[in-house]
Parts: sequence; C-alpha cells; structure tokens
Amino acid sequence: MGGCSARARPELLLLLLGSAWLRVGSAQPTPPGPSHPPGAQLRFRLAGYPRKHNEGRVEVFYNDEWGTICDDDFTLGNAHVLCRHLGFVAATGWAHSAKYGKGVGRIWLDNVNCAGNEKSIGDCKHRGWGNSDCSHEEDAGVVCKDERIPGFKDSNVIETEQSHVEEVRLRPVVSGGRRQLPVTEGIVEVRYKDSWAQICDQGWDSHNSRVVCGMMGFPAEKKVNRNFYKLFTERQQLNYRLHSVSCTGTEVHLSLCSFEFYRGNSSAACSSGMPAVVSCVPGPLFATGNAHKKKQRQQQQQQGQPRIRLKGGARVGEGRVEVLKSSEWGTICDDRWNLQSASVVCRELGFGSAKEALTGARMGQGTGPIHLNEVQCRGTEKSLWNCPFRNITQEDCKHTEDAAVRCNIPYMGYENLIRLSGGRSRFEGRVEVAVGAGDGDQPRWGLVCGEGWGTLEAMVACRQLGLGFANHGLQIRLAGGRTEFEGRVEVKRGSKWGTVCSDGWTTKEAMVACRQLGLGYSLHAVTVGDSEEGSSDALASPSQTTVGLRGDGGTWIPCGQLEAWAAVVGGLAAAWVKVIPGNPATSPATHPASPPRQETWYWDASNVTEMVMSGVKCAGHEMSLSHCQHHGASLSCRNTGTRFAAGVICSETASDLLLHAPLVQETAYIEDRPLHMLYCAAEENCLASSARLANWPYGHRRLLRFSSQIHNRGRADFRPKAGRHSWVWHECHRHYHSMDIFTHYDILTPNGTKVAEGHKASFCLEDTECEEDVAKRYECANFGEQGITVGCWDLYRHDIDCQWIDITDVKPGNYILQVVINPNFEVAESDFTNNAMKCNCKYDGHRIWVHSCHIGDALSEEANKRFEQYPGQLNNQIS
Repeated sequence: MGGCSARARPELLLLLLGSAWLRVGSAQPTPPGPSHPPGAQLRFRLAGYPRKHNEGRVEVFYNDEWGTICDDDFTLGNAHVLCRHLGFVAATGWAHSAKYGKGVGRIWLDNVNCAGNEKSIGDCKHRGWGNSDCSHEEDAGVVCKDERIPGFKDSNVIETEQSHVEEVRLRPVVSGGRRQLPVTEGIVEVRYKDSWAQICDQGWDSHNSRVVCGMMGFPAEKKVNRNFYKLFTERQQLNYRLHSVSCTGTEVHLSLCSFEFYRGNSSAACSSGMPAVVSCVPGPLFATGNAHKKKQRQQQQQQGQPRIRLKGGARVGEGRVEVLKSSEWGTICDDRWNLQSASVVCRELGFGSAKEALTGARMGQGTGPIHLNEVQCRGTEKSLWNCPFRNITQEDCKHTEDAAVRCNIPYMGYENLIRLSGGRSRFEGRVEVAVGAGDGDQPRWGLVCGEGWGTLEAMVACRQLGLGFANHGLQIRLAGGRTEFEGRVEVKRGSKWGTVCSDGWTTKEAMVACRQLGLGYSLHAVTVGDSEEGSSDALASPSQTTVGLRGDGGTWIPCGQLEAWAAVVGGLAAAWVKVIPGNPATSPATHPASPPRQETWYWDASNVTEMVMSGVKCAGHEMSLSHCQHHGASLSCRNTGTRFAAGVICSETASDLLLHAPLVQETAYIEDRPLHMLYCAAEENCLASSARLANWPYGHRRLLRFSSQIHNRGRADFRPKAGRHSWVWHECHRHYHSMDIFTHYDILTPNGTKVAEGHKASFCLEDTECEEDVAKRYECANFGEQGITVGCWDLYRHDIDCQWIDITDVKPGNYILQVVINPNFEVAESDFTNNAMKCNCKYDGHRIWVHSCHIGDALSEEANKRFEQYPGQLNNQIS
C-alpha cells in the first residue's frame, strides 16, 4: 500500500462527497426501474473535480434521485446525446473509469448504445433503468463542444465556478486534538480548488452540526465553546466559501442543505461572524477516555440487548439490517428503503449518517422471518422502531429483497498502520505493520509472525486495510533446491504441503508459479517423458500429495510418478518436471520421512525483514490487528525469517453458509447399525472412540442420523481451500475429500459438556439444488469441481455414511444437538456467527425427540438462555 510518505495526515478528517447521495456502489445488479421514463422526469448535470464547465461526470436525475452512467460499451454517440441534454451542440470526447471522480447514488444506466441522433438517452438501447453490474469506479464522463444550443434554457446549466460541495473535513485546533483520533471537534472546512475554505457561522444551528457530525461518522452533536474558537480565529487568515447554510438535520450530506456561495473576493465576508465549528459525540466503538466509555457501557446496560444489528458486511458500519421482534431476529424488506431510514439505523448503532441504502440483498440474504416492510423514517427518529412501517406476509417479500446499509464511520487511521507488499494486486501480499508511530515519529515497519495465522486474523487484516473479506488462496513455496531460487513447487492444503501436478504444464503455468514465487518470468516449460534416477520424496512423506500429468509425446504418466520443479536460470525462470520411478500405489507409510526442505515465501518482495508482531489471535470482529491478542513487545516466533511471515489475500465478496434447521428436526432418527457395515466409517473416524474396543464384526453402534442441507447465502461461491489436484482419495468409500473437516456434530449437556461427537469430511461439495434462475456450477461426478454456488445448497442425506453422531455411549437424558459448519474457519465467510445450529433433544434410551432447531444467533439473548435451561420433554407430544 505504499510507504509512510503516502499516508494521510491523521489530524485531518476527509470525506469525499458527490452530488447525489443514494449510493448502491458494489458490482451487483440493482433492481430495475421502469423501462422508459417520461422525458420530463429526466434532468442532467456535470459533476466531478477537476474539470471545466463543459466536461465532467454525467449525472442523471430520474425517479427523484441523482445517479450516474456506467462506461460499459460507452461510445461517442452516447456522448453526443448526453451533451445535447446538457445544452451543448455536440460532444468532442468521453471519459471512462471515473476520470472525474467516483459518483455516489444509483448507477441508473449501463450498456448504453446510442446511434448519436436520438432525442433522449432513454431512446437508446440499455439494460433498463437501475439495472447495472458496475461500480462507481466505472462512471462515465463526457467532454462537450464549448458551444451552446441556441435558445437552450435549463435551470441546471453548469457554471464556470464549481457549484458542488464535494469534500469536507473537520480541522481540529486544540493541541491535544491534533494527535488523538477520532477528531470529534473542529472547524468545518470544504475543499475549494486546491485549498480549503471555511463556512460562515451566521445562522448556524444544531441541525447543521448534526448533518456534519453524521457525515464524519458520529451519531450526535453537542454544544461547543464558541468563545475559545473566536479568540483563535481572530489571529487566522480565513477564506470563506459558504454562508447561509440551513439544514433540517435529516440530510445525509451538507450539499443537500440550502446554502450560498461567496462570489469573487471573499476577504471581507462573514464580517460579523466566525467559522462554523462543530463538536460531535462518538459512538461506543470509537469512544475515547475511560469516563466516556464507562458512561456508554452504563447506557447500554440500561437499554438491554440491542434490537437492531448489521450482518454480513466486510467493514465496520456496513451490513444487512436485522431487527429483533418476538425474541427472534429477522430482516427488513427493501420496499421504499432509502437514506433517511438507513441513517436512523446507522445513528442508532452508534455510527454517523448513511452513505448508502442498499437494496436487493447486496450484503447477502438473511434467514428466518422478514419482520418489516416499507419502512418510512423522516430521519429524526432515535430508533428504527419509531418509524412507520408495514407488517408483511410471506407473499410480500423474499430474502432476495433484504435491505442493507453502509454507514459513515469516523476516520481512525487504522489503514495507515498496515500495508501489503509483494502481491500481484493490491488485494494480496505479505502483511507489514507499523510500530512506534506517534507524535510525529516516523513509523517502523515490520512483519507479523506466521505461526498461528489463520482466516480470522486475515479477516481483521483485510478489514483494517479496507479491502473487504479475507479470501483463501494457495500458499506456495520451493523445496529441496540447492538455493532459495530453485526447488520443487509445493502448495499448501490446510496444514499440509504437497507437490504440484503439472497436468498440461506449459509456459503459462510456469509463469504463474514463478510470479507467485517472486522469481521473475518463465523462460520455457519442459515436461520430461523419460525416466531419471531420483528420490521418491513425493511418496515418502504423508504430507505430500502427488497427481498425474502428461509427459512430452502426448502420453499420460500415472499419478505419483512425477514432481513439479521450478528454477531461475540467468535471471529468468524455467519450470520442468522430474519423473520419479516407483509404484504410485505404494503406501506412503512404507517409506521413511523426507528430510526438511528450505522454504521460500512467495511474497518476499520488500526490504522489510524484522518481525515485530507475534502470537496474533483474533476473534474476527476487531478493527485492527493491534486490537487482537498478541505477544506485545515480548516476541515469540520460532521462525523469524521473512519467508515465514504472515500474508493475506483479500476479496470484496465472500460466501456465507448456513444450515437449514427445520430439515434436521424433520429427519432425525435412531439406527442400530451392525459393525460389519461400519468398516469404512471407522477408517474415516466417524465413530466414537469406544468403537475401537468393540468385538468386530459382531455387535452394533447406535447412530443418531439426520439430513443436513447447507445453503450459500453469501455473495461469492464457497470453494474448498485446496484445488482438486491436492484432494485426498479415500479408497474405502472411493471418493475425494476436498476439506478434512467440513462439519462438526456434537451432543451436549444443557451446561455445554460434550458427551458425543462426529465430524463430516467434505467428500462431495456440490450444488444439489438451486434457487430459481440460478444455474448449478459444481458437481462431484467424474472428478468435477467442488463448491456451493451462491443461491444453491448442498444436501447430505441421512442415509449416507458419517451423516450421524455415534450415541452408543450416551445415557438417557436431555441434551442439545449442535451442528457447526466450517468449524476450523478453513474457508473465509462473510459471517461465521450463523455457522452453528442447535436443537433441543430428549433421549429415553430407545427413542429421541429433536425439536426447537434454530441457527445459533437467530434468537434473543433471553430466548437462548431459556433454550439452554430446557428441562426436557415430559411426553411425546412436541408442541
């Protein structure tokens, strides 16, 4: 992310604003509007900075909202039509990739295709109003010929002087405030050309302050000592830009308030006033000072459990909106969802105003009931529950219409204390953190020890970087070479390293491997077909996995006979394979363990070599790695070389798995299965430990069987961490395991003591069924790719092996059945809190009753306590 010179000054709080504010900015389709609006509804304007009066980002006013146009398939013909809308005779050019800055609000049009002679942009071909798969990084702009259409009149004519407030900051002047973040008090300033200007406070009131505080990420404003600032500003050279600002307090940005610009020389402006100053109250997450935090904790205790929360967001202050009603969490339908309602949610949760009101399940689909619809807040309410809304029926809405928000949050500077180096893109690399940066000191950059580094820690790092979710990715190394620049290519699968099978290995594959390793380009790739003497290391260690590839001459060489290699020759990389003699079917256990090999971390592309953080252990919700547990100044890292440092791959989207709880309840039953039918299950460790002492093949095991249906409600496909060439083949069941442990099954006592357990390896992750209009992508047959597509589910039927818990040793009583998906966080998800499902069950030694199944975070705290204190079924009538 660059060095310390690229860091923003921490005492300045910047917020980029556009000229429209209902933003739906991720690359997901937005709900389509009417196909062709009446021309009278359309207005156009140019925005962005820097620009001239006849160029800029195109913004269109439709359906009472300003929005932008995507640059996909954009042509000069489109620009001609738009420039005529703006009052110019023609276009001389157009701009792509948000040249004039990223807009905000809706992206109204995409894939626009005009011939150039259309009277309205609505007459051109396009995907439909509001139907776009773009982000605001693709906002289109135009350059119009500087000649007006004779007689053209429009109230929205662009003036030469900049007429939008696009950037605002809060400048602290108190000495302590310069160092401490967040900045909660200071002079309000707006960007004007290449400098900053002040706002005259004549007529300034608490409504204006509320709007500014909301923009800065704070839920409320408080009174400020104007006398102090008046003395301070009397000695300052000021440049006033705005005056007569008048807000109602419900606006989400200052630019939506009424105000006037000073024209010409403003040196004598605001003669009887002073610069506008605001003081804001931070939310609980951003409170500073023990007294302030204690007060907020007391307020939270008095209010009890919150009745609103955000789920599924990658960053702090964003997510799907969920509300608590009748002791059960549910979602909100997006009908009439807007920024006023979203801002009430944000402020209630301790953030500022909303910068985006998201529709169409843009933060993933929820589960359970949809509690509210057509929420219509004015913006002044203290809680969403004070807003008018309509109760809905099942026919009104589906979870594909779940509402979400992105809130303004205070600038904390966390992203300046972490960076990635050596990655192929800004989303990946070796993690470097800054230590000792305070009071103007230059930070010292160092590495994070990779021991114990996992998905939860990577999630926090990606959140701190502002890069979304952690994404699983292959770790790669060279092993067995004479130097760190040569050796066998190995990739990591879970906790094990394995060799790479070069099925169709070509220069392109070699280039990717060498690029990952930071070893330059691939000169050529060679596949050697003739046998050579060499070690059988690939078969020698159980941690190694080898598969087949094609040798030169077009013949197929069986799995286990080859190793993949990479090296650098004269500064250029070459890759080849080496044939290993021997029988691939030979058991690994018959060979001695292979000697340790030198490792080379593939993101080693920085001059930072010192390890400065170790023992990092995160819960996954922290805003910064410094908030996680770690060793502090007492470092403890067995391997301190740069190649053992922690790294991440981040992604804007992630999967989200959850279990369909009712199916477990409907399908649970007991089976006494003979031991002679359980040899394969025993081999895969699917029975209780006492089974080893049984009199095989006589006798039986008592199994609690049930079906599990696992849905992907996220925004990215769920894929195993390892590619299929490193999956483990299990001969007994004759299938591949793409994840060692995919689910945990447990029987717990009401106080949480585990009395029985099972686990499920992911021998077949596939799309069993999908929602309407969603195509299946993953199928296990014929060694196909494994995964679960967004909008699909994988069904493990009750009658397949290991789909059970061995309860042979469990005594009669009242218990809790618990199922946890992805228990080791092996694959990143947007939300791990919904991965557990719990059921009440009563076992009388012969029969079992399973009921009240629910996702672990679906109930209120009070309801969960009642669930855990469940006294048991008194009869066989389950209500």
